[in-house]
Amino acid sequence: MSKNKLASSVQSLQSSAIRELLKHSKMPGVISLGGGIPNPDLFDHEGLQIAADAVLSRHFGEAFQYGLSEGYPELRSAIGQICAERGIACQADDVVITSGSQQSLDILARALINPGDTVVVESPTYLAALQVFSLAQANLESVGTDGEGMKVDELEALVSRKTIKAVYIVPTFGNPGGVTLSENRRKQLVELSKRYDFVIIEDDPYSEINYTSDVFRPLMAHAKAIGNEENVVYTSTFSKILAPGTRVGWLVVPEWLKRAVVNLKQTTDLHTSTLSQLMTFEYLQTGRLAGQIALIRDAYRQKYQTFATELENELGDVLTFHKPKGGMFLWAKFNNGLNTTEWLAKTLANGVVFVPGEFFYCSNPDHSTLRMSFVTATDEQLKEAVRRLKISL
Repeated sequence: MSKNKLASSVQSLQSSAIRELLKHSKMPGVISLGGGIPNPDLFDHEGLQIAADAVLSRHFGEAFQYGLSEGYPELRSAIGQICAERGIACQADDVVITSGSQQSLDILARALINPGDTVVVESPTYLAALQVFSLAQANLESVGTDGEGMKVDELEALVSRKTIKAVYIVPTFGNPGGVTLSENRRKQLVELSKRYDFVIIEDDPYSEINYTSDVFRPLMAHAKAIGNEENVVYTSTFSKILAPGTRVGWLVVPEWLKRAVVNLKQTTDLHTSTLSQLMTFEYLQTGRLAGQIALIRDAYRQKYQTFATELENELGDVLTFHKPKGGMFLWAKFNNGLNTTEWLAKTLANGVVFVPGEFFYCSNPDHSTLRMSFVTATDEQLKEAVRRLKISL
């Protein structure tokens, strides 16, 4: 009866499967391959302490006061420099600071999507993005992925017969698949956006966690090269390269979208925590971020290599997986048709948790897939996790 008092848009909204699985990961003796959580052992304690001391000594009154909805101006300028280093030419005025990438997606969904508008995602795609677009009452369509990322030819076939509002994509070391969109497909995607006039929402939490020397140009950079920057929105975050608890992310938006984004930010939370913004700014002033990113890259690369080797040795006869060039995830598939959601009960009994792949699809899920994150476990825990997975078969 009480459910009828809820807004229709939230009545079918489900809790994140990953958030539910986190409860199991806290149980004694359980090794978690589930959450996409940065390794807290790699947080820069000294650098964050320096930043905190600087905030309290230089910005005390300001740090605990209301701030601008667009964000702290000096931090927006610093983010503009980070974007420039990634290949995105933007000004501080183009940047809006958010309370993490999740808020960025929520604001964009409310700014862009009317009920029934079609949004295209990868198959599989980021689970929390599916939640956001579902809440916005979007019509979700998906196109497949392979080792070169989204199959843009499939997207072209779709947009040639159906009007779409936006494409949401994590083009570099994506979540959950770990795949990276090839340069040719990046160009093809932004050209399609220009031809058919749809918005690209480029979500980039992971590009700095690069295991290779390859450079992957953001979609926004490709779009600018062909005069289509008005159709690309870029979002990123400090969660994976500094600390997620600060809840500092950002959007780079074209002028036509900025006022709506800022107005929505005002109605949501007025502004991102001034204290968190100032801490992030002061941390950037220490010059330690580049070294921190290098530390994270090296640590995660080594963990991935340990985990991948163990999986191949112990489960290679029944399991195949994509070999990512960076990021935090390994996406696998059983070749014997094993239903991973049903199998999870067995692995939990043996003390290891992962995320069944079915939750990352907007339709037609592949029940034989799973996502595993390897970045928080020790090498010994990763080896033990594989042993437990094997005995659960």
